[in-house]
Order: sequence, then structure tokens, then C-alpha cells
Amino acid sequence: MMDSLAIVGGGNIGAALLSGLLEGDVVLHDPARIAVVEQSPDRAQYLRERFGISTPGLAEAVRGADTVLLMVKPYHVEALLPQLIEHVTAEQLVISVVGGISTAQIERGLVPKTPVVRAMPNTAASVGEGMTAICAGSFASDVHLERAGALLRSVGKVVEVPETQMNAITAFSGSGPAFFFYFAEALIDSGVLLGLSRELSEEMVIQTAVGAAVMLRDSGMDPVRLRAAVSSPGGTTITAIRELEKAGVRGAVMTATEAGRDRTIEIGEQADDH
Repeated sequence: MMDSLAIVGGGNIGAALLSGLLEGDVVLHDPARIAVVEQSPDRAQYLRERFGISTPGLAEAVRGADTVLLMVKPYHVEALLPQLIEHVTAEQLVISVVGGISTAQIERGLVPKTPVVRAMPNTAASVGEGMTAICAGSFASDVHLERAGALLRSVGKVVEVPETQMNAITAFSGSGPAFFFYFAEALIDSGVLLGLSRELSEEMVIQTAVGAAVMLRDSGMDPVRLRAAVSSPGGTTITAIRELEKAGVRGAVMTATEAGRDRTIEIGEQADDH
């Protein structure tokens, strides 16, 4: 268990993690042990009022913190690292949740041999159902990985992966909730098209999504078998599925995740060029 946590960046994913951490009962549910660095005064005030945490300056927040969690946009990293090197030591753990930025890129901007763990959570962390992948940098030990895992398991499931897989995971798991929301939005509009009120359509789609997710998680069956069980011969479901296949939905999903992966790689390359 860690003594204190400094979060640099209080945006949406930072707030999602804060919500999960403080409302959970695994680690760090004491707001007095968490400081958040947030440049926007209005956002900082919101975080203080919403979570009861402190929002000091960078130096005060990270100096002596057991773990420093970087949750800034990739284009802020270049300016942030020279500030961190003044206050972060190799005795601290740095967890980077900066999409597209490798552990080596973070390590180069810190004092030598600083342990860095790269992580990619998603916004479902705000309800304790996040999915996070983590990987170790050159100087992070199993102890550091376990510390990062313990922190992030308080807001969902954690898997350890090679860093070579992190860009792909960013594209389909980090962005994954948005894909599901997009499909839910389309289903709600479909209900309206078929004559339902938007309120009724939304209620039915949300519960359908929850039920389907629980079946997928708990049934022990893969998606193909679950879908086949609903698709009666000559029935409405298989007829509708045929239209999705004709429209190329499966291929579009694959193309979208490839584009997301490529954009993640591009972000990392742009950071190196600066």
C-alpha cells in the first residue's frame, strides 16, 4: 500500500480514477492522501468540492509522494518532464497514463533509473469496472508493477502486457467505451425510428447492454455462441445481422481500431520530434 499519491492532470480520466479510488475500499480511499495538479482554476475547484482532495502546485504535490500518476495530454509531456525532474527522485514510482508515450520517452525526461510503469485504463474506472493494461519500463521491478496494479485494481480489472501491445490496447480498450456508447446511441435512434419514445428506447437499450455484458462476462460462452443462441433460423435477429454484415460493420470496427492504433503511434512519434 502506498502512503500518498500525486495525480498530475485532473481531466476526465483523472476524475474517473479519483471517483473509483475514493469510493472503493481497496487502496487510497482517504482524500487527504491524494493531491491533484490541475491548471484550470475552475476545474481544480470542482475536484476539491467533488472529491475533497487538495490541488496544490506541481512541486508541492509531487515532492515526496510515494507514487506520481501522469494523466496529461501527450502534447503536454514535453513541457512537463523538465519540471518533474526537479522534484521527482528515483525512489518514487511514476505511472504514466499518457496515450502513445512510451516508458522510454518518460524515462529520458526524469532522473536516471526512475521506475516508470505505463498504464492504459478506460473511463469505466469511474464505476469500478475499468479495464487497465500495464507494462514496466526499464527500471520498474515486479514490486513497482504490483504497486501500480494494486492502485488500478481498485477501479477495475488489470492485466500486465508487453509494451509492444500498448498502442493496440489504447486503440480498442482505452477507446472501447466510446465504441459501445456509439452503438448504444445508434440502437436508441433505431427505437425512435421504429416508433418508440426516446425515453423508452434509451431505458430498454441501456438494460439490454447491461444484461448482454453480464452474460458475456459470466456465461463462459464466447460472443459467437451467445449471438448464435439468439439467432433462430429464419428469424428476425439473423435477418438483422445479415444487414449489419452487408453494411460492413465488422470490417468497419476493425478498420477503426487500426486507425486508432496508428494515431497512437503517430502521437508518440510527434512527441519525440519536439
